[in-house]
Amino acid sequence: MSGPTHTTDPTRRPDRSARTRRGTPWLGAFLVVAVVELIAVAVDATPVQWLAKPLLAPLLLAWLWRVRGQTGLVAVALVFATAGDIALLVPGEVAFLVGMGCFLGTQLALITAFVRLRRPPVPALVGYLLLWAGAMALLWPRLGDLRWPVLGYGLALTLMAATATAVNRRVAVGAALFLVSDLLIGLGAAGTTLPAHGVLVMTTYSAALLLITTGLAARDEPGQTGGISPPR
Repeated sequence: MSGPTHTTDPTRRPDRSARTRRGTPWLGAFLVVAVVELIAVAVDATPVQWLAKPLLAPLLLAWLWRVRGQTGLVAVALVFATAGDIALLVPGEVAFLVGMGCFLGTQLALITAFVRLRRPPVPALVGYLLLWAGAMALLWPRLGDLRWPVLGYGLALTLMAATATAVNRRVAVGAALFLVSDLLIGLGAAGTTLPAHGVLVMTTYSAALLLITTGLAARDEPGQTGGISPPR
């Protein structure tokens, strides 16, 4: 009696490959717009920033739809991020708070998406929460009226980064960069800026969006060593 015959579906790989090709223009457009945004920030070209920054998240959303045909909570996160990007282009504390509220929606959507996939490891939660406590202790005396909003948003951001560690390496790195980007914004709100501060903020933010979105899209591909295990 012969052993089992292993057959493969000849349509699966071409279909996946075709989806990847359909998404390539959108991913390329995102990279171009991200570079334009970074240059605009570097030279303080505000009109160009108004054109480029609000396109970053929607281009990744379009890419995700083309390669996966579905979006889920990631779409919610990217929509909130788009609204937050627009709000943060407007000067003033009110616009800053609105932008923070929009990005709180992004963090909550991502936390929900990550936790549905797999519970985060306890050491990651503890480590990130200690980082949050240290950052808040450092920024608290200089935040003024922004203290409580930053405290709450910072906690959600920290939990997002912690829960991302259970998904895969790409998503975990992207979430960590998201935290770094917003920590830089927090430093700016507290009156501390670094050389090329705006460029650093947008570089880490753009990379975060890219890595989180593509990392989630890649999680179900066969042979992904950085993938996740089924929900427990």
